[in-house]
Amino acid sequence: MPAIGPPKGPPGDDRGCTVLHVDMDAFYASVELRTRPELRGLPVIVGGGGSRGVVLSATYEARASGVHSAMPMARARRLCPQAVVISPDHSAYAEVSHGVMEVFRSISPLVEPISLDEAFLDVRGAARRLGGPRQVGEWIRATVEDEQGITCSVGVATTKFVAKLASARCKPDGLLVVPAERVVAFLHPLPVGALWGVGEKTEEVLHKLGLHTVGDIANTPLSTLQRALGNGVGSHLHALSWGRDERRVTPLEPDKSVGAEETFPVDIDDPEVIHRELLRLSERTAARLRAKHHVGRTVSIKVRFSDFTTITRSRTLKEATDVGREVYETAVSLFDALGLERARLRLVGVRVEGIVDAAEAPRQLLLGEKDSGWREAEQAVDRAALRFGAGAVRPAALVRRDAPPGPTSGTA
Repeated sequence: MPAIGPPKGPPGDDRGCTVLHVDMDAFYASVELRTRPELRGLPVIVGGGGSRGVVLSATYEARASGVHSAMPMARARRLCPQAVVISPDHSAYAEVSHGVMEVFRSISPLVEPISLDEAFLDVRGAARRLGGPRQVGEWIRATVEDEQGITCSVGVATTKFVAKLASARCKPDGLLVVPAERVVAFLHPLPVGALWGVGEKTEEVLHKLGLHTVGDIANTPLSTLQRALGNGVGSHLHALSWGRDERRVTPLEPDKSVGAEETFPVDIDDPEVIHRELLRLSERTAARLRAKHHVGRTVSIKVRFSDFTTITRSRTLKEATDVGREVYETAVSLFDALGLERARLRLVGVRVEGIVDAAEAPRQLLLGEKDSGWREAEQAVDRAALRFGAGAVRPAALVRRDAPPGPTSGTA
């Protein structure tokens, strides 16, 4: 087991704190910095370029300038003009996420992924092997850093809600235990926006009532909250303000679909450019499938016109695939069948649905089938990408892109 460094945050009694929330620190940026160590300590932004690009992730140095995820890239560049901007590599993120989730599942079968870079764990069954919840959290931090080269922060509490708040308050690279007897003291000084379900409009209503902290909500009569917010929301926020959260860690079903989509910086009406984008999206989608050891049978495309009208089309294959070439051939066939001619498009997307574990998918053997083909070639590309970086090997059609500037980046 790798060496364990001292956790951040004060020590606390972790008895009964069997819920962990583990959140990777600046996940997408951290993955990129593994192969770009010279950028460590600098403001780095991961996201799409162009006028419609958005920030996917930013290092803490960039965040200090006000940059945050989902922010328009143009605004991020104004806030932090010295930042290094990196285009995202979704296949690399999926691969690292798979490794991280495997670490979690080696501890407990009760793992509830929230996204690629965070999950809840119920670790009550891990005490005999790894010790108490704090020790489990320390082991996770050390193991993720040792195996994946990135850091994570861990919140340890009696409920999901408090565990998530705790992980956010010990970032980056920290661990915080909120003992059962300290939950109320931990919650009540926090701003009302810390509560799950409080968006901008709800926060505005609460402020008009003179409620600015979680403690203010806790000490407001339930009937007052229900009159102002409705019975459901009022009851929900009142319960959370006292640390009551009945939800359990629930393992989720595997992804039912994997896909990617791109918004063009300018509307496009050139079929050749659109075909090239479908190829790039198909390659990316298939790489994400292979990274998760999944295959899927149904290929679908999404097309959004300049007036924001959106249509989708799909086709189910005879057998499941994780091969980019097969996904592309289906996607381009679906697109050509639309007969759009010179219609101006704002966005195109490719998605594979009906996903199953690759090891469980039946595969029909064909007479005269070659020992190797597109699947083996693309697996070799995956290996090259891990060693030399994304884009080290790519289809010839994607080597040069002389037609309109490349699209902004996005994943669905």
